[in-house]
Amino acid sequence: MTRMEPARTPATAARYDVVVVGGGHNGLTAAAYLARAGRSVLLLERLDHVGGASVSAPVFGGVDARLSRYSYLVSLMPRQVVDELGLSLRLARRRYSSYTPVGDRGLLVDTGSDDATRAAFEAVGAGRDHARWQELYAGLERLAGRLFPTVTEPLLSRDEARARAGDDALWHAVVEQPLGEMLRERFDADLVRGVVATDALIGTFADLDETSLVQNRCFLYHVIGGGTGDWDVPVGGMGAVSGALRDAALGAGATLVTGADVTAVDPGPPAGDAEVTWTDDDGVARGVRAGAVVCGAAPAVLDALLDAGGATPSGRATATAPEGAQLKVNMLLRRLPRLREDVDPVAAFSGTFHVHESFDELQTAHAQAAAGRIPDTPPCEIYCHSLTDDSILGPDLQAAGAQTLTLFGLHMPARLFWDGSDGDHDAARDAALAATLRSLDSVLAEPVEDVLWRGPDGEPCLEARTPVDLERGVGLPGGHIFHRDLSWPWAEDDGLDAPGTWGVATEHPRVLLAGAGARRGGGVSGIPGRAAAMALLEG
Repeated sequence: MTRMEPARTPATAARYDVVVVGGGHNGLTAAAYLARAGRSVLLLERLDHVGGASVSAPVFGGVDARLSRYSYLVSLMPRQVVDELGLSLRLARRRYSSYTPVGDRGLLVDTGSDDATRAAFEAVGAGRDHARWQELYAGLERLAGRLFPTVTEPLLSRDEARARAGDDALWHAVVEQPLGEMLRERFDADLVRGVVATDALIGTFADLDETSLVQNRCFLYHVIGGGTGDWDVPVGGMGAVSGALRDAALGAGATLVTGADVTAVDPGPPAGDAEVTWTDDDGVARGVRAGAVVCGAAPAVLDALLDAGGATPSGRATATAPEGAQLKVNMLLRRLPRLREDVDPVAAFSGTFHVHESFDELQTAHAQAAAGRIPDTPPCEIYCHSLTDDSILGPDLQAAGAQTLTLFGLHMPARLFWDGSDGDHDAARDAALAATLRSLDSVLAEPVEDVLWRGPDGEPCLEARTPVDLERGVGLPGGHIFHRDLSWPWAEDDGLDAPGTWGVATEHPRVLLAGAGARRGGGVSGIPGRAAAMALLEG
């Protein structure tokens, strides 16, 4: 057990104004806001470090590189959170949006040159779609500028959000009809449809024509971030984000305890305290009273803790178990791989590098995965952190020209990896990795394995993480990176999230949800953590 003590410690150790369950970035955000407001705060984290999935780690033994092991880009964190908490955090903007190879050519979207982008559209036979692309993304940028500021306000109603958006046609396209229909209506080229569609599938297992519109919800979050839709690189890696939040919480007076496995949450009587029980890393059972409990863990985890405390469910967990759907592969390279097209690899890998993500390829992979098989040609996308920020590499790696690659494989649901046997999981992970590397190699001029850096033991610097690995490693139910399917970022008529509330309430007035499974969760944002703090401070 490790206690990270604040500058001042609450006088009564057995009771705190607020106990925060879970030390991920949202739990740290809530702790920082509440401690700054003068509340006594105890944060309990099961692992031996805080940060949850927003951490940097020396993934490869004996190699001086700290990779963003799980989450890797930042779009949804409002500047307001950074400023209010005084975070020492810098985000770097990428010039190139994406590169999508097709045959011996590719579509390079260059935000610094519209002429170059138009020429790239024409080169892949999609010249007619360029103006439509411009029109769509200009509309999405306006939508982002109007909707993103609302995420740090109390919830709007759906009608208020639509009025704020100010574009009924775009609202219908993004919010009311399956995204696949909109893409077919707007674009001729299958490739262009797919490049747009990928933002609907990161962390979400869905058919693009799914009538639940879960893919549309995912798409909306991906295109409104920061009020622009840009996805930025955290300088120093994702650990710089959670590290800044940790420092803010400690500096404000919160007490952070790692190696603390919370076992039950009892909301207590209406006029009394809640009680949180936990076990330290020596196996000693402990308990603490709290005026309120803020849970940064997933709704399914909170429900299990409430059940163990003899309480009714939170009202936040979904009827079906969450299921993640991604294969995360971390790589360190000697150099960037050669491409088939005569294009600068630095430009191609500086943004998002799309692999077999045309519309039809995405739909085929989903159908195969839904039928219980690893896709024949897994769609995936890659980004290279070190091209924008090489501070995550040691001096020797920088001098040698080494580069990192983060690969995010789509349509890899947890069901493909787990049937109760560790051996079967490991075999399925190996099979999924092999298929994914074949998919990547098919668009390169040389196998990526040939340019992998090798550690002191001679092993290639490559690591794969399935949804099962994420559940085991950082406690994400089903490996779902958003804790559950995303919700619209406005109030819905579900009994808990009325207009004017913060989207974090549960069936228990003194127990609030502050993680990615809250109303405006998902991604690295701090939005739910801040919302939970605001709900308590205003209450």
